Amino acid sequence: MKTSTVAEREARGRAAREHSKRSSHQTVGELQRDPIALLRQSSEDRVQNLVPLRYGRMAASPFSFFRGTAILQAHDLSQVQDSGLTMPICGDGHLMNFGGFATPERQLVFDLNDFDEAAIGPFEWDLKRLSASLVVAARHLRLSSGTADSLVMTAVNEYRDRMAQYAQCGALELWYDRITFDRMAETALTPERRRTVRRGMEKAASRTHESLLEKMAEHDGERWRIRDVPPALFHILGPNTLFTPEETEAFRSGNWRSMFERMWGEYLGTMSPDRQALLGHFTAQDLVFKVVGVGSVGTRCLVMLSVDHMGKPLFLQIKEARRSVIAQFYEAPVLAHEGERVVRGQRLLQAASDIFLGWASGPFKRHFYFRQLRDMKLAANIELFDSDLLDGYARLCGWIMARAHAKASGRAIEVSAYIGRGELFAEALTGYAKRYADQVERDYDVFLKACRSGELEARTDADMAADFSSL
Repeated sequence: MKTSTVAEREARGRAAREHSKRSSHQTVGELQRDPIALLRQSSEDRVQNLVPLRYGRMAASPFSFFRGTAILQAHDLSQVQDSGLTMPICGDGHLMNFGGFATPERQLVFDLNDFDEAAIGPFEWDLKRLSASLVVAARHLRLSSGTADSLVMTAVNEYRDRMAQYAQCGALELWYDRITFDRMAETALTPERRRTVRRGMEKAASRTHESLLEKMAEHDGERWRIRDVPPALFHILGPNTLFTPEETEAFRSGNWRSMFERMWGEYLGTMSPDRQALLGHFTAQDLVFKVVGVGSVGTRCLVMLSVDHMGKPLFLQIKEARRSVIAQFYEAPVLAHEGERVVRGQRLLQAASDIFLGWASGPFKRHFYFRQLRDMKLAANIELFDSDLLDGYARLCGWIMARAHAKASGRAIEVSAYIGRGELFAEALTGYAKRYADQVERDYDVFLKACRSGELEARTDADMAADFSSL
């Protein structure tokens, strides 16, 4: 099979402009849809007592609402012309889905960290999700319209410049490229940004499995048991469960331990022999349900605590994998197992992935994937950022997204040629982000009215916690 030359690939990238002009990306499109109907669709088959908590977390602000409504933007993106340059994408690349964590070599890196919606799609869908999130967040922080525009220009132009660099790289160079905390500090433009990176490194180093054990569990003389902290953390068959009797019936009437053993065996089958041997050193202690995030609230997520022969802990998260919102609105090849889709997407897009990534099918043939719950993980607290730090963060997100796309697709040459060297593409996405942030605010108002009228039930964490404190 003939290999295309660099010139031929650049020509294909430029030819994509005829299919979708760069200036056309400012268009949001005519959005004739009911946001409440799409929200209800995304809440189907979740733990029903947790759906009000999902809505309660989303009601906190337009930014929280945006985080929980990936389905709305995926639907809306499908209504306008795309570039035709498809690749593995994160699918939910808003600014809170980037974070720090340790590689298997114990090196701190910053990267994309949420792949529940990973799928094959147009590269710009990720950039539009990121760009819109920057404007929604800027408005949430009461920053000026000019600052919001500048954030998008910064992120997209950084993506452009990094993609142009990656277009000059070989395949192995792309595979090995990592954005470490040390590298971030070296490229930080101000002393305050460098100090923020260093503080982040110190905080991440303290977030280990052992520190988590002290906070989450207690030893009853025979084994470790995770403490219930409802509604966020509870035993499915315990007194604090938020499962309905119908939802727990399969666990009560059947042998749930045998069911889990089958699931564990399937998970081990997705691991390499050395990982299987490593996991063989651990003995399971406890299993609880954990409520996570905003958009994921109500999906099934378990935490398993195991210890080795020295009593050292390992926390594994076992999270339900549902159909990607991208796949719901963009036709592309799909995998039969949604957990495998998430794991493959993560391994392709991240520079270095969790050594315990794997997948299995659970009760009622639901799909799950496994990963470490916390291993020197760190998320940015956007609420504490000023405009300068947010600008640095936007630049970092653009860099990370370019690296992820270049590595996962091998199409940096085509994408770079499509974007070009000027600011036309960034200006178009800035226009899109402003218009889409306006749409988010309109949808948020509709959502709040539905909550206030009782059409949707919304409850906060404090509301639900009070139910248990009064018992």
